[in-house]
Amino acid sequence: MRLRALSILVLVFVLPLLAPSAYADAVTTTFSGPGDSPAADAFLGTAARFAVLGGSTVTNTGPTTITGDLGVSPGSAVTGFPPGIVNPPGTIHSADATALQAQNDLATAFSILAGEPATSNLTGQDLGGLTLTPGVYRFNSSAQLTGTLTLDAGGDANARFDFQIGSTLTTASASSVLVINGGLADNVFWQVGSSATLGTTTDFEGNILALTSITLNTGASDNCGRALAINGAVTLDNNTISTGCVGTATTPEPDTLLLVVCGIFGLLALRRHT
Repeated sequence: MRLRALSILVLVFVLPLLAPSAYADAVTTTFSGPGDSPAADAFLGTAARFAVLGGSTVTNTGPTTITGDLGVSPGSAVTGFPPGIVNPPGTIHSADATALQAQNDLATAFSILAGEPATSNLTGQDLGGLTLTPGVYRFNSSAQLTGTLTLDAGGDANARFDFQIGSTLTTASASSVLVINGGLADNVFWQVGSSATLGTTTDFEGNILALTSITLNTGASDNCGRALAINGAVTLDNNTISTGCVGTATTPEPDTLLLVVCGIFGLLALRRHT
């Protein structure tokens, strides 16, 4: 009877005190690169190490954060770093042999993507609100994203999503790309025939390969991908770009574990003495 009474006291008085701290905070984990998909990295060759690669210049305004290398070739101008930051071990390559080779590999990957047979033609459709399965999606001219595009990998970590865009890629402010059901954003490729522009606070995913230029407006991010321009400039403004995916995972805090142990103890004791 005493044990039963003690168990009741634990359940009634102690557990409620622990409850407020029983919910673990979401812990943000950054997975280092160059990327999360070996196949995608192999496809890009030496360009896979670059989070940002420009042809003429790379310019930045504000506290942009780059995880991966930053480079330019054949141009040599890189401005705005600092205040922008390239996280170690990432480095800046300005018109050197590494950036030149990356541009060569980028051009090869761009040509391969452009030559793939399309599985679906989305010309004239807004990507916002669509849910797509793995495949090659063609836009004869421009592509627009307003809202959220969902890419459903169907449980396949190797699922590829390739987009062939004849001219421009543009996203509206606060738009987003979501890769769900086990897919990796590292396996998403945007082959853009001219230039790409991400609207303010766009939460983008995947690798942008643009023939001309790429602009990320204020607060836009690509936390699992790259901004790679062959001929023109990459223009940044308080952005986050990472070659390694950023995700969240919930882990039990000590109080949570204590709560579980006490609960099991109390339930077992009650069952035994009833």
